[in-house]
Amino acid sequence: MIAYDDFAKLEITIGEIRAVDVVDGADKLLRLTVDFGEERPRQIISGIRTFFADPQALVGKKCPFLTNLAHRTIRGLESEGMLLAAHHEDTFALLLPSNDLPAGTRVI
Repeated sequence: MIAYDDFAKLEITIGEIRAVDVVDGADKLLRLTVDFGEERPRQIISGIRTFFADPQALVGKKCPFLTNLAHRTIRGLESEGMLLAAHHEDTFALLLPSNDLPAGTRVI
């Protein structure tokens, strides 16, 4: 269990995936370029490649991301957040807003 104050520290923001690239030499990693309505898009490294026959299908998707996570270097690439998704056995799901929201919308 965590206290509400700990949960409230999480900054969850809707981001629009603008570009997707396969990370060289990695079976599971994709490099996402994500627009959060900021001055520049962020680079997010995500281990979701095996769930998409065509990773380009992610372009244009608006999903929630954890945006105040400490940056982490993965395979020499800096990841500036984390995609929030769900996975159960063989089923993977992106979490998509039920209405069209602009990039940068905070999840409350």
